[in-house]
Amino acid sequence: MDVLIILISFLSSLFFLSYSQRFFLKKNFFDPINARSSHTGIATRNGGISIYLTLLLISVYFYLNNTEIFDYSYFIPLSILLVVGLYDDIYNVDFKLKFLFQIIIAKILIDSGFIIDNFHGILGIYELNRIFAQVFTAFIIVAIINSINFIDGVDGLAISVISVFIILFEFFSINQTEFQTISIVILASFMPLLYFNYKSENKIFLGDSGSLFLGGIVSIYVLNILSSEYLIKKEFDINKMIFVISILAYPIIDIIRIFFLRLLTGNSPFIADKKHIHHILLKRFKSHILTSLFVVFISLLFTILVQLLF
Repeated sequence: MDVLIILISFLSSLFFLSYSQRFFLKKNFFDPINARSSHTGIATRNGGISIYLTLLLISVYFYLNNTEIFDYSYFIPLSILLVVGLYDDIYNVDFKLKFLFQIIIAKILIDSGFIIDNFHGILGIYELNRIFAQVFTAFIIVAIINSINFIDGVDGLAISVISVFIILFEFFSINQTEFQTISIVILASFMPLLYFNYKSENKIFLGDSGSLFLGGIVSIYVLNILSSEYLIKKEFDINKMIFVISILAYPIIDIIRIFFLRLLTGNSPFIADKKHIHHILLKRFKSHILTSLFVVFISLLFTILVQLLF
């Protein structure tokens, strides 16, 4: 069954990528070339749409066959993130509006039962006050969504980092997670997108629709890890908060660094620039592929070191 899902997801993603790109080109929805751009030819930002539609297609099939592969109510907040991101890709939404919608999404997820109410011993803290727990959970959700959005500045980087996160999420779980089918679909749908991402002409980027949508998925995964439902394998028995930090090290470090760097220079933390770690690495390596591979390698190495230390 898993092999069939992989094949269908791959082909569906390939179809949606090609079809949506033709639509974007027809409507002249190009990714503009500016001082921050790393491409010189025509590129569209429809990658997120293909991943979303692929996941939706697979979900509809299982739903019609009366099989629940995950809680389908997740599509409500994830769809809102996709639409907000898509609107931003085409019309450039003010960051304040995106931030507002992210808070709304955080509240929806919290009301759905996703809440960080335990620090699992970090700083000697365990159970949290409910009000503080809701505020802290909303902060974490918004931070994760933005951290994924922030690292989408080099070809293949966001896809690679999210792929590593999903693989480690499934690998460290003592049991089969409720998100296994989602994980398979997303990883399979990434494959055609990587090809289009690295093309020299008619490139396809993830876009804000994709980075916000995938940021929402990553935040749901993180909240699941921090819940009582997710159990880490005994041979990797580690504090859950430290575990999350270890497998999301790069986006966490990058967003903290860039946030304070922009504040210190008197700029808004949400105004894009080329001061991210991956931009510095890109200048050094002169290659998007090498930059992404280096970040993935360091991320995996950091995760292994954390397991050994803790």
